[in-house]
Amino acid sequence: MAGALSDRHPLFVPLVLVGGVIFGFGLAFSHMARPEVVLNFLQFEDFGLLFVMFGGAAVTGLAFFVAPRALDRAPLTGDRFERRLKPFDRNVLVGGGIFGVGWGLSGICPGAAYASLGIGNVTILWAIAGMFLGAYAQGWWRSRTDTVDPAATGAD
Repeated sequence: MAGALSDRHPLFVPLVLVGGVIFGFGLAFSHMARPEVVLNFLQFEDFGLLFVMFGGAAVTGLAFFVAPRALDRAPLTGDRFERRLKPFDRNVLVGGGIFGVGWGLSGICPGAAYASLGIGNVTILWAIAGMFLGAYAQGWWRSRTDTVDPAATGAD
């Protein structure tokens, strides 16, 4: 990781931080950092989250469409713009299902969880701890299954 960061433009990390701040501000401003709003969406009572997601996806999609045509390489990394295709397999389905259960139980997705801290929701620390624990458990599990049978997962 340190080697990968040393190859980056000096502004890479500060601009990633700025991007995260803008993303978090947008989530908090749109009330998407509030678990009760997300739970209302999941219960089909408030579709505001849908408009926020489509708005964010539209802006990002436009940037991903325009940037490769306007620039030869990514300005901060120098890497070529290219698609990274991931296989749609059993891991995507199972992981998506587990993510959905966690989202429904906590009422918040990972990005919004951090933004929720910014609006004073310290109870969300339990959900963030759970996310880290789940990610660690998955990494531990994958390292064990990759050792036994590297073809078993088929992803990444």
